[in-house]
Parts: sequence; C-alpha cells; structure tokens
Amino acid sequence: MPETGRDPNRPSPDALLEAVRREERTRGRLKVFLGAAPGVGKTFEMLTIGRARLTAGTDVVVGVVETHGRVETEALLEGFEVITRRRVPYHGATLEEMDLDAILARRPAVALVDELAHTNAPGSRHPKRYQDVEELLDAGIDVLTTLNIQHVESLNDVVASITRIRVRETVPDSVLDRADDIEVVDLNPDDLIQRLKDGKVYVPDNAERALKHYFSRGNLTALRELALRRTADRVDDELLSHMRANAIAGPWAAGERVLVCLDDDPRAGNLVRYAKRLADRLHAPWTALVVEGPRSAAHNDVQRDRIADALRLADRLGGDAVTVPGGRRIAEDIVAYARTANVNHIVVGKASRSWLFELVNGSVVHDLVRLSGAISVHVVPGEAMALEPVRPRNIAVAETVRGPGAAPYAFAMLVTAIGLGLALLLQPFLGSENADLFLLTGVVSVAIRWGLGPSLASVVAASLAYNFFFLPPLYTFTIADPSNVAAFILFTIVAVLVSNLAARSRLTAVISQSRARATERLYGFSRKLAGCGTLDDVLWATCAQMAAMLKVRTVILLPEGDTVTVRAGYPPEDRLDGADLAAARWAFDNECPAGRGADTLPGARRLFIPMRTGRGIIGVVGLDADRTGPILTPEDRRLLDALADMGALAIERVRLVEDLDRAERAAETDRLRQALLTSISHDLRTPLSSVLGAASTLRDLDSALGPEAKAELLGTIIAESERLNRFIANLLDMTRLEAGAVAPNLVPQDFAETIDTALRRVEKVLDGHEVVLDIEPDLPALSLDPVLFEQVLVNILDNAAKYAPEGSAVTVKARADAGAVRIDLMDEGEGLPDEETERVFDKFYRARKGDRVRAGTGLGLAISRGFVEAMGGTVTAANRRDRSGACFTVTFPVPAGAARRDIAA
Repeated sequence: MPETGRDPNRPSPDALLEAVRREERTRGRLKVFLGAAPGVGKTFEMLTIGRARLTAGTDVVVGVVETHGRVETEALLEGFEVITRRRVPYHGATLEEMDLDAILARRPAVALVDELAHTNAPGSRHPKRYQDVEELLDAGIDVLTTLNIQHVESLNDVVASITRIRVRETVPDSVLDRADDIEVVDLNPDDLIQRLKDGKVYVPDNAERALKHYFSRGNLTALRELALRRTADRVDDELLSHMRANAIAGPWAAGERVLVCLDDDPRAGNLVRYAKRLADRLHAPWTALVVEGPRSAAHNDVQRDRIADALRLADRLGGDAVTVPGGRRIAEDIVAYARTANVNHIVVGKASRSWLFELVNGSVVHDLVRLSGAISVHVVPGEAMALEPVRPRNIAVAETVRGPGAAPYAFAMLVTAIGLGLALLLQPFLGSENADLFLLTGVVSVAIRWGLGPSLASVVAASLAYNFFFLPPLYTFTIADPSNVAAFILFTIVAVLVSNLAARSRLTAVISQSRARATERLYGFSRKLAGCGTLDDVLWATCAQMAAMLKVRTVILLPEGDTVTVRAGYPPEDRLDGADLAAARWAFDNECPAGRGADTLPGARRLFIPMRTGRGIIGVVGLDADRTGPILTPEDRRLLDALADMGALAIERVRLVEDLDRAERAAETDRLRQALLTSISHDLRTPLSSVLGAASTLRDLDSALGPEAKAELLGTIIAESERLNRFIANLLDMTRLEAGAVAPNLVPQDFAETIDTALRRVEKVLDGHEVVLDIEPDLPALSLDPVLFEQVLVNILDNAAKYAPEGSAVTVKARADAGAVRIDLMDEGEGLPDEETERVFDKFYRARKGDRVRAGTGLGLAISRGFVEAMGGTVTAANRRDRSGACFTVTFPVPAGAARRDIAA
C-alpha cells in the first residue's frame, strides 16, 4: 500500500532502506526462469545463460539439471562442472538428489539448480529443493533455477480450476518475491503442442495422455497468461519502489491502474461496479479510496454504514479497499495518493450538490480535473450510475442521527462573555486595541472544544461585542470612523478563519483518536489471539472480546458432521433452542446472516453471522442482547466484521497447525513402522531361521550326528536365541522409555564392578576383539541404577563389536574429570560420518558404511541415551582423534559425599 501522509517530493525511507540492503547484502542473487508449462525451454535457457557466464570467466557449476532425455539440452551440459549427486536408498530403490554439502564445500560463484519445486527424498536436510536454494543463497552463491507457474503456491487453486489437475509440489510466493530477477520463458501454445507431438517433451505414451488432458490449447493459453501476469506484477512492484526511492512523481505510463473515489453518496455501490468494469476492460488492478476529511466526523450512522458497505463491495469484487486520513482539501489528498500509487485513471461520481454548496466548500470534481495532470479523470454522471433501489437491510441496525444540541451554543456564548469580561476588566491597563485578542482566544477555545457550528456562533457574538463595547461611538452598533469599519471587518474575517482552522484541527484530532482507539483494541485482540495455542483458547478469547466490545452475549458454532454445534460462549452457553439452531445452520449453509433482525428466520432469539476466511466459511457467531430492537449499530457492525475476520483467521491457523502436527505424527509413525518392519524382517527372521534350521537338523539327523556336531548346533540355537532375546528386550526397553515408565533405582555403585558384569554378558559378542581396560584407580562411587547402567554398557559395546573389524581393540577408559566421571568406550572401526554423530541416537537409525548395513535394530544407542539421561548423565558420540574409530563418551556427576570420601582416602 502506498505510504500516506508523506511528502511526495521526498524519497520514501522504506524504499531507500531496501535499496541500501540490496547493495550491501552478502546474500547470493537468485534468478528464476519461469514458464507456463513443461517443455517451453526453461532448462535450455538456464543452461544458455550459464554457458555465457562460464565463457566470461565466471565459476559456474551444475548442481542438478534434469534433461529428460532431450538431446539439445544434454548437448548444452558439455563443458560444465557437474556436482555428483548423492544417492539415497528409498523403499528398495535408489534416488538421486542434489548434493547440497558438496556445492557448499565447492563454493562456486554460480550454481545451476533445475526444478525449484522438487520434493527431496526422505532423510534429506531440507524437505524441499527451494530450501536448499535458500541455503546456497545465504552462503553467498548465486543461483539460476527453473519453475513452472503451476507450482506457485498462491496460484495452485487457480491452476487446478483451469487444468482439473492439482499440483502437489508448490513453492511459497515469498521465494519469487525475494528473487532478484524473473525471466519468463515463453512459447506459443501451438509450438509447444507440436514439440509434444514430436516427442521433445515426454515419451510418446505420456505425450498422448498429456495432449488429451493437461496440454490443451485453452489450458496452455490460460497458464501462459498467468505466468505473464505474475511477472508483470513483480515488475510493477519494482517500478513503484524505484519511483518512491527517487521521489519521482507519478504516474508513469508503464501499466494501467484504476482508483475509484467513494463518499457517503447512496450511489457509491454502483460507482464501485463501474470502476470494476473499467478495470476489467483495461486488465488493470484497481483500488477503492475513502478520504476521511473533516466532514467525515459529522457523518451519521447511516452514512458511515453506506461507506463501509461500498468498501466491502470493492473487496468482494477483487479491488483493494483503502481509507486514508485527510489533512488538506479532498482533491489534493486523492491526487497525492494516486501519484504515490502510480494510478493513471481516477473514477469519481458527478456531485449532486447545489451550486451554493460548491461555492462555499469547493467542488472535488473540478479540483481533481485541475490537479490531475497526466492522470485521466473519469466523471460518472448520476444517470450512468442510477440510484440503487431501496432494499430491506440484510441485518437490521440501530440507526441514530447525531445532532449537536443546544448545549454547545450556550457554552459558546458563555465563553464569549468571559472573554468580553476579561477584555473590559483589563482595558484600563492594556487599552482597547488588545481587546480583540481576548475575544479571538474565546473563539479558538470554542472551535477546539465544540467544532465549527458553535465557533461560528461565537464569531458572530464576538464581532458584535467588539463593535458595541470597543468601537466608537461606544454602546451602539454604529461605526463612525471609516478606519474602524476596516478593523471590524478584519476582526470578523480573522475570527472566521481562525475558528475554521481550529475546527478542522479538532475534527482531524477526533478522527485520529477514534482510529487510534479502534486500532489499539484490535491490536490488543490480535496479540491475545497470537498467544492462543489451542482451538478452545481461540474460541473463548474471541467470544469474550466480542461480548466486551459490543456489549452482547456471544456464542460461536463450528461444523460437526452435518450440523453446527456450540463450541464456546460468553457467558458460557452449551445449547441452543430449535429456532436458534435452525437459523445458525441456515447462516452456515448459505453464508448469509440469519436470525434476529435479519431477512431470514427473524423469529430467532439470536442473530447469526458467518465467519469466513480466504478458504471459505468456517463457522458462525451468534449474538444476543436484552435490549429491544436491532442488536447492532452500524459502528458495531463494522467492528463485528473486523473481530469475526480476526477470530476466523486464528481458528484457521490453529486448525492448520493441528493438521500439520497430525501429518508430522503420521509421517513419523509411518517412518518408525517401516523401520520396525524392516528391522523385524531381518533381525527377527535371521535368528529364528538359524534356530529353526539347527533344531530341525537335530530332530531329523539326530542318529547321524556326532557329539561335536550336536554341540555346535546347540550352541547355534543358544547364541541365536540370546540374540533374539536382546532384540525383544530392546523393543521392550524402548517402549518403557517412550511411555515414561523408566524409574531408575539409584544406589552408590562401583564402576569397575559394573563394567566387569557387562563384559561377561558380551563376551561372545566381543569374541575376536581385544578388550583394553584403562580405568583410573580409586574412582568415586557413582549414584546409578546398576541394571540400567549395565544395559547401557552392553549396548555400546555391542555396537562397537559390529562396526570394528576382527582383531581390533575395544577400549574402555574411565577418568575422574572436574567433579564427574567420564567413561570413553572406543573402537578401531571406520568411525562415524561427521553429519551422523547425533543421528546415531535416533530410533531405528543405523549409520551406513559404503554399500553394507550392519545387522541390528538401530535401538541400542537410543536406549542407552534414554537410560543415561534418566540417571542424570549424558552420552555423546564423536570420532577418535588419535586414530580411526568411534568414541562414545558417558559422563556422570560425582555425588558430593563420594567425592569427599575419595579425597579423605
């Protein structure tokens, strides 16, 4: 929205600040090649630009480019350095993704990244490719990328309505808004269809299906227009920023913009429709503008409601509804806004005022024509926008017309009399020539306190008093000296001007204060909603705020199955009677008010009004009051609309968060289930197969087997059964941890005794490895649960045995360190990938070494961390510094008593 209240001859501070940020930033530049559909040549154009930069000496690499088998595109790839993609196993297949870390380590000047809307494989650092691009930009790397218009988030519904196909992969509009350059890659629909038939976009079978559905000429034309319009909007925003940063007076004829000016005229709605039709003919954006000048404070409720209805109509028809405070003549405010917004068409209704009114107050139409300069002014006569027929109101409102009353005029006379009395009292000391100052002070005081009408009455009284008491001959209304005639006339003129200016200042202040109070209350409500984390909190806050600000009883109903039910009320309300429930259901189904004071079901006790967001209706709010007649005044109705919109958005926000949480939980559950099934399919079936095979052999060949063979088979059965037992024990331990059922029994425990027991348990597992114990003597006793701590050591040692080669050493090192005991369990394997030192503690996660995955469930280390933390310790993973291998460090604090005993010993 253009800035209001700013001198148009001065640069915009916001625009200048944005320009400075662009110049000083260290972030990389983003260029997007935007196309209407696949096959228009976005990737080809990106590679062409990249090759030009490469030839010019710029360091350019290819992060990811999808050629889709197109020969001409593959030919352009020759000569580029292509970053090898990383391979990600997924459901038995191998996916190739852009290697973000490799590009960051390489740090080129420019990276080419195709298909910005792509969804990365599970397990990637970012779920979407555009987030990878954001990280590259933050690292100072320029990025060239491609995008189809159907992947823009705000246009997703529009594209779905055109093509009957909803695209699931989308990119937020903010990514395009932050792009430094957008280049439209355009191709005539007929040429694109021919490329499709020639097999240059899809393989023949896919191409035939695409021609029947997505790639129709009508669809392509509509998508092409969307791409061009989206880019035109971006260019238009850049033009406005340039004009504001350089204080360039508009308009520039770079695009059409329509501005319609509204007031309290009954034909304002038809004027809005005329502006809508004009904007459609010009294919231009349009804005409805209301200037709140000094006369706005004198509007009655009917007039205010009429202006609000016109602004709501403009919003429904796709225009921007704007209200600005007026500090000058209305025409000057309109032209200043139009030049700031680069408007080149102003629509205004022909006034039906009398010539006398225009003589006194001026004509807005004439002033607009005179001040508009290069802006076209469309004056719509009254006949062209005939008065709308009087219809019953959709909602009955209490219509009150304010009147000034007699009290302000009585006070005006009193203040004038006080000024006259002071002038007469001080006349012997100050002289009669200063008497007019006292009277003018009274006039200004009346204008500031009570406005223009009483101040003009005060001017008349002060002028007559000045003539009667201070101009000779005294105590008559006759003026003998011609010079006194001039003094009298000048006094009257100055008094009128001063009272008018003071009254204008008062009205402006009243309008500003009223706006400030309303804004403050709405801002407080928005902050309250922002702090609500659950749906019940949002509903309760909305009901309470409406009840407090509108002085009514409030209920909110949300859909539940085929009906709507009460979800919150202030004061609390659980159920409605039949008439109210029918009105609420009708209001929800038809998205129109119903109930008391409305056109539909007026016999209900409550008035029900729909609550809407951009996605549609989400509920209804019901209002009730003890007073007779209409529940809402026009001012209350406007306030209710604002409160209902804010409450509806908060309800939708909470629901979206809940949906996202459910989706994340479902995805995590699915991931864990898949991991569990994968683990069970291997780690449960393998020992069972071994046990079953050995037992079957003993049963079938018992007489043919010798003692050694039988002993070997029995050993296999026992070993594999122990392995199976460890697997099931791990599953049970993880279940206990997630249920919060682990309650450690902490007792003073000697570490050396526990490690000895753990080593005996994993003796067979560590068979073939050298076990090295390096335990500092006289270690203090630790407060541990011996059973849980033993399981921790067993799990970590078992992990070391899996990943360390046979014949290597497994070292257990324990030292007292700064009030704690540090236990290092080290192996001599390949070590951990740097990015996986924390992930190894995730459930079902197993570090991959080349193409081989070690046997195991991926639960042992997760259980170890859970047990250690339950006992008050910490466990971390890292790579050894002295040689290759992993090091798991378990740290426990030393109890104060144990530490003192060791020192004494």
